[in-house]
Amino acid sequence: MKQNWKPGTLIYPLPAILVSCGSSDEEYNVFTASWAGTICTNPPMCYVSIRPERYSHAIIKRNMEFTLNLTTEALARATDWCGVRSGRDCDKFKEMNLTPEKGVKVSSPYIVEAPLSIECRVKEIVSLGSHDMFVVDVVNVVADDRYINAETGEFDMKRAGMLVYCHGEYFGLGNRIGHFGWSVKKNK
Repeated sequence: MKQNWKPGTLIYPLPAILVSCGSSDEEYNVFTASWAGTICTNPPMCYVSIRPERYSHAIIKRNMEFTLNLTTEALARATDWCGVRSGRDCDKFKEMNLTPEKGVKVSSPYIVEAPLSIECRVKEIVSLGSHDMFVVDVVNVVADDRYINAETGEFDMKRAGMLVYCHGEYFGLGNRIGHFGWSVKKNK
């Protein structure tokens, strides 16, 4: 038997992302977001949804760029903490021992401790209700070479210990079940 619930946003798991923003050391801030994802491959585009009352919303709207930093199990405490504290009240980089590094193609910093950082330039802001969706062009990706497979050149998410968010809880990725196309691959 199934139950009918009121409409809600129960698409899980989602990435647990640290979003870094600001164009100078004095303005740098970082916050946690899970309402983020891919929109398009070519050109590479993604989005993040942010409540307008959040401290970083105004920073991003003013600078029109930010960086999405993927997180790991090792960054779980910092990821959660940056989601429940406001940059109005503290320096989250300092409090969580995170290292901001000036972006390569954007003025916002990326987080050195993150295994993968996606530099973004805002293309459009869509007001949706509780959140504004920032639609962005991906202009650069900074990947930690410790997690790049030397043979294939691919990013190894399992080795990086990626973190996901699921309805109020954080989880590691778990075991790989298959790869793209494995269900139709013919055995020789």
